[in-house]
Amino acid sequence: MANHSSNTVYQQVVTISHTYLGPASERFIDRQIKNHLDKNPGDIEAGDIHKLIDWIRIAVSFLTEDSDLIEEYVHQLKQIANKPKKDS
Repeated sequence: MANHSSNTVYQQVVTISHTYLGPASERFIDRQIKNHLDKNPGDIEAGDIHKLIDWIRIAVSFLTEDSDLIEEYVHQLKQIANKPKKDS
């Protein structure tokens, strides 16, 4: 499994996704990252969010026709990319 530190981009994506996808969110997000970004889940960065969102939007649209729900989910994910970077 990926790094579970609560401040990683990965964990932020999983936490937001859990609200919309429930307990399957981590597996779903892992699959999207591995298959479409060709990265290990723990290695994603804020710069990967927009490409990840494109794939999440497509996949979730197969699960629901509720466009408002999809847009709310996408909006929450976009906030990760817009957060100021912390110095390490």
